[in-house]
Amino acid sequence: MKIHYLQHVSYEGLGSIEAYFQKKGYPLTATHLYEGQTLPTVQDFDWLIIMGGEMGIYDEGIYPWLNDEKRFITEAIASGKTVLGICLGAQLIADVLGATIHKNPYREIGWFPIRRPSEAETTPLSLAFPDEVEVFHWHEDTFDLPEGAISIAESEACKNQGFVMDDRIVGLQFHLETTYASAQTFIQHGEEELDDSPFVQTGNEMLSQNERFTQINQIMHAVLEVMERHTHVAA
Repeated sequence: MKIHYLQHVSYEGLGSIEAYFQKKGYPLTATHLYEGQTLPTVQDFDWLIIMGGEMGIYDEGIYPWLNDEKRFITEAIASGKTVLGICLGAQLIADVLGATIHKNPYREIGWFPIRRPSEAETTPLSLAFPDEVEVFHWHEDTFDLPEGAISIAESEACKNQGFVMDDRIVGLQFHLETTYASAQTFIQHGEEELDDSPFVQTGNEMLSQNERFTQINQIMHAVLEVMERHTHVAA
């Protein structure tokens, strides 16, 4: 199985996802969009992962490669690929599927619990998520659910935290892939966003319990295992 991922900024890579695929021995390739790298063809991979970033999905004037990226994601979905989006990546998937992306009522940064809504029980991903679990967040935008999508997570600060379609298209607003080291990098690059608002923690609070990262990385791997079972590998 061939995995390709899209990276939007230098400091936001795959995190714990990389170790999962390396252990499996799957080929892993990337397009670093911030470096102007060329996108592959959809025939080159079985699974597309779209990472987060500091930009918004409507910032094409600043980041013109967003236009090509959206077309590429649309083509990957139409071609039957397994597609996972995280934070900005989830917003991009929702956008190409016709949903609206907008500012969330609250900026949400740090460790806050998500809940699994009852409708998530109809999806295989319900096996990967506890009823409620504390996860790592870093966002101020959010998405409406695309038509036909099933909600898989919500929080007090943000109604739509995740969705799944056709058991192969998944969007997660939160970050299960974040490690202690990548959280340090998030904080270093986003310190100006730590504004003491109701759902924003300090850097020290975010890094105070290393075991939190172990727990969310285990959930991330469980999500990947479920998605792997629904990936069609081209002959």
